[in-house]
Amino acid sequence: MEEFRFVILGAGNIAARFCDAVCHVKNCRVSAVASKSLERAKQFAQNNQIEHFYGSYEEMLDIEKPDGAYIAVTPNDHYRLTMMCLERKIPVLCEKAMFQNSGEAKKAFDFAREQQTFVMEAMWSRFLPAVRHTGEWLREGKIGQPALARFTIGFCAPEDENNRYYNPKLGGGAAKDITVYAYELTTYLLEQKVQELCANADWSTTGVDLTDHVSIRFEHTMADLMATFEANVEDQMILYGKKGKIVLPCPHYASECFLYGEDGQLLEHFQDETTVNGFTYEIEEVISCVRKGKTESEVVPHQVTLDCAKLFDQIGKTGKKKREQRNEQD
Repeated sequence: MEEFRFVILGAGNIAARFCDAVCHVKNCRVSAVASKSLERAKQFAQNNQIEHFYGSYEEMLDIEKPDGAYIAVTPNDHYRLTMMCLERKIPVLCEKAMFQNSGEAKKAFDFAREQQTFVMEAMWSRFLPAVRHTGEWLREGKIGQPALARFTIGFCAPEDENNRYYNPKLGGGAAKDITVYAYELTTYLLEQKVQELCANADWSTTGVDLTDHVSIRFEHTMADLMATFEANVEDQMILYGKKGKIVLPCPHYASECFLYGEDGQLLEHFQDETTVNGFTYEIEEVISCVRKGKTESEVVPHQVTLDCAKLFDQIGKTGKKKREQRNEQD
């Protein structure tokens, strides 16, 4: 089969992990990398055995004419670079959170359809065997109809106003870094329409959300999502039903899941013993969809990314309201 050539926009740590994953995918390679810093792109290319490197994203796209582009920069530049690729009809795999708001998401997806070009958010966790196995248990009715879902994720982010966590100019904040996992994995596993959503957040002095609390009423299930930069919490998802519960530790990079009966006894334990680099699954999905002429993936469709961007809008409104209240008090 003909080789599929990716280029990478951005030369950070996550881009290096992508390069490693490509090495495990047949008939696929990274042909070039670009960064705003030519020296950084050169160093990255040398470290990851990439033949070409550029100090300009536009130049790389125009010269390389790749089969697909992986966008690995901070969220503030995702929309611009996605549109840059789409203008050239280059398929896109863009890191989460793909967009900062629903306006960006809608414009990009509308343009992708006009260009008949594939676009997908890099929500790699939806492809993990442990996550999919959890979904199989739910569809098989192992715990009955889920009544409650709880998702917690968080860590103490370095308190530096210039880093990607605390700097709003880089698209910082818990929502676009970790709440995105909580929302997009919960909606994936429950496979139900959202009927009502309420969001609140705690904000930093730099203007980013530090802790998010999202309550969702689905058709049959109530879900409670908590994400934070302010504490080292236990990363896990628990789904409760009349027949028992399913526990998914570390959901965004899950390697195992547990099924318990109604009396609390462990019934089944799934352990993923095959995955080497979890990014391989999303890479294979991109290649498959592009070769089939699709413009979106069924696993990470445009709608889920748009819906999550709408959640960012709602979280952002809570920050605006608090700033207005603070100004009134002053």
